[in-house]
Amino acid sequence: MLEELDQLGGLGGSRRAIGEPEAPDGEQRQPAVVEILRTLGQPQIVHDMFPIPLDRRDQGLRGMTGDVVHEREDASVRLRRRLHVPGNAVTKSEERRTLEPHREALKEDAGQIVVGQPSEMAIDRPCVEGRVELRGASAVLCDVTPRQLLALAPDLPEGYRRRLARFRYGPGVFKMDWALDGPVPWKAVDCALAATVHLGGTLEEIAASERAAWTGSVSERPFVILVQPTLVDPSRAPEGKHTLWAYCHVPNGSEEDMTARIEAQIERFAPGFRDRILARSGRGPAALARHDENLVGGDINGGAANLMQLIARPTWRPPYTTPRRNLYLCSASTPPGGGVHGMCGHLAARTALRRSFGVRDPGSS
Repeated sequence: MLEELDQLGGLGGSRRAIGEPEAPDGEQRQPAVVEILRTLGQPQIVHDMFPIPLDRRDQGLRGMTGDVVHEREDASVRLRRRLHVPGNAVTKSEERRTLEPHREALKEDAGQIVVGQPSEMAIDRPCVEGRVELRGASAVLCDVTPRQLLALAPDLPEGYRRRLARFRYGPGVFKMDWALDGPVPWKAVDCALAATVHLGGTLEEIAASERAAWTGSVSERPFVILVQPTLVDPSRAPEGKHTLWAYCHVPNGSEEDMTARIEAQIERFAPGFRDRILARSGRGPAALARHDENLVGGDINGGAANLMQLIARPTWRPPYTTPRRNLYLCSASTPPGGGVHGMCGHLAARTALRRSFGVRDPGSS
């Protein structure tokens, strides 16, 4: 994967053949992924993912990396800005009430929110008792991975089912949560101010840790993604206390307990960390998959993000569509893949508006 991206100049860089001169000053080449999508005949997804001309200063691939940019700020962007502290993905608990108007708007349009119940999407047979009835809906958008879609819609054509079954999943994760008696005692002062911290040591250590997860082994010094929510939302813990969570990659479906390794890695950069632990909870791939069936083998990214599955995600069909005209896939198993950006659902909704409701130009809202 790393070699493939390097040959293409990286997702965020300009595609340039070996020996080709650099672009003149002030000229920005199209990112490699845009050229690939256009070559493969996907102009609509290029337009949807990059609604602003790519030659604008500092835009780059923000639409793929979480900093969603639109020519005009729509309701979803306003909501995201209100819910999130700039630069991280920690939701402020006191701001959660901002979701209520959206729920009320849904109810005004005769919408209904149903949780904790399975769905039945087979259009040629009655709904099983106790399941949510979806037959006859103009559009059904599924926030699931291909494996769950195969179970939910058993009447999909056999050829498409075979292609979904070949979809590859990536490494799993081992996730931990802690209650702490105080803030993490970082050696580096800047880490004490960051909501998200990446713990990896050297570049070689990071590469070795990620390579191990892909090749079926675990690292003694794992690359750890760590979040300190109480830095931006003190209401998540009693006064003077803190919460913390972190994860590292492990082989898909791994049963290895990474608790000691993760805590050792934090202790390495924050001596005295273990002394501040009041309680801990750890969950590996199996426990995560039991909690959410979409986390196949503990994969939180909705499937492997190799070069093929960045484009054919989950198949070579037009993105977000299925052979059933009213059935769509809107999860991280669609372009642009996993991440805190919301673009999979945003782009799937635009596709459904065009395909099922005849809205020719849904716009950016």
